[in-house]
This record gives sequence, structure tokens and C-alpha cells, in this order.
Amino acid sequence: MRKVGLKAGTAGVALVLVALTGGCTSIRDHRGYLIDQALIDSVQPGIDNRVSVEKTLGRPTFESQFGEKDWYYVSQTVKTPPFRRARTAEQTVMRVRFDAAGNVAAVDKRGLEQVASISPDGHSTPTLGRHRSLLEDLFGNIGAVGAGGGTGSTAQGPGPNGS
Repeated sequence: MRKVGLKAGTAGVALVLVALTGGCTSIRDHRGYLIDQALIDSVQPGIDNRVSVEKTLGRPTFESQFGEKDWYYVSQTVKTPPFRRARTAEQTVMRVRFDAAGNVAAVDKRGLEQVASISPDGHSTPTLGRHRSLLEDLFGNIGAVGAGGGTGSTAQGPGPNGS
């Protein structure tokens, strides 16, 4: 009888350990465009135009705002380990460049190697201004606001546009 109780207890502990370690896996999350390599390879420079690219790949993630109106398709896979911050595991940015006539000029792909890693200083933001105390911040504008005007709304003189 004692052996059956021991085996049931060991099985219960093993079951609890499996349940606890099952919750400690990373969460994978896909964001953005779902890349289909066959569709990407079907877009040919000199043959396709904006309309055919939109029909093949869909609307871009975003369009460039300055210069040439290039289309960008962004795909990103993010892993979130338990009790830690999310980090980008994979990233692909595909750029479709068009010529002046709207035909595809080139298709470029970049990966995670092009992402810049920055580490901002969370303590303070350096500025070129002067350091002011709390009292200077609170009372620094006393006397500066309305110092050049007359008394109230009946002030005479030129208006804001000089008339």
C-alpha cells in the first residue's frame, strides 16, 4: 500500500513541475506584413507597376513621405520571455522603389542587421538651457507678461499687424 502512495505522490509532483515549466516558455508574436516569398519573387523591376504590386502584395505598411514615394512592407517577430521585456527576434523590411512613371525600379530587403541599438539615459535629458530652481520656474515670468501693454482692454496703439 505504501508503494502505491509513493508512486502517486511522485506522479503528482512531476505533474506540478510540468505545469509550472510549461508556463515559462517565450511568447512569439508576429507583427506587420506576413511575408510570402513566392509573392515577393513575383514582383519584377521594369515589368510591374504600383497597381500590380498592390494587387500582388497588398497595401504597404507605410509609404515614404519625402523624396520618391517608395513603399515599405515591414514584418517583425517578437519574443517575450517570462518576466522580461519583449525583444525583436526577426525583422524584415522590404522596400519597393518606383520610377517617375510608376513602374517598379527595384525591390530591396533588409533584415535585423540594419536595426540600430540605442540605450537612452533614463535619468535626465541633457539640454542646452540654463538650470533653474523650482522657485525660478514658478515665479520667473512675473512682470514679463503684459509689461509693454496699457491698462486693460482700452489700450491704444497699433494692433498685432501694425494697424
